[in-house]
Amino acid sequence: MFPGTFDPPTNGHLDVIARASAAFDEVIVATGVNQSKQRLFTVEDRVAMLTEIAAPFGNVRVGTFDGLVVDYCRAENAGVIVKGLRTGSDYDYELPMAQMNRRLSGVDTLFVPAAPENAFISSSLVKEIAKLGGPVADFVPPSVHAKLLATL
Repeated sequence: MFPGTFDPPTNGHLDVIARASAAFDEVIVATGVNQSKQRLFTVEDRVAMLTEIAAPFGNVRVGTFDGLVVDYCRAENAGVIVKGLRTGSDYDYELPMAQMNRRLSGVDTLFVPAAPENAFISSSLVKEIAKLGGPVADFVPPSVHAKLLATL
């Protein structure tokens, strides 16, 4: 299970999806529904974008979750959480969560290091650059880029 906000999905996310797809028989890409957080895109938009970019991978499906990731993993029989790491600070942030998830549920976390060409890409930076009129086409899949420009 590859959880995330995906607001919007980036080329880094797509790379993790592709690599997880090659490593596992089935991958669930799930976007969080947390209503308390302000998002640029609705959950329906994020699901649609993820579904489109994951379409080439026959063993990937898209879902949503609200609450604990491990509860979603249990409900879906997902034994591994996949997380992409761009920097050491991502590792510092993700490691305690991975350890807690394992303690709560027995679900392991697999860290996938970012490909160098994606290591600096984040959804937050993409949104900020796009809002200020900067070029972001190289950082998101084409369909996401079109949706991003139409939304801003």
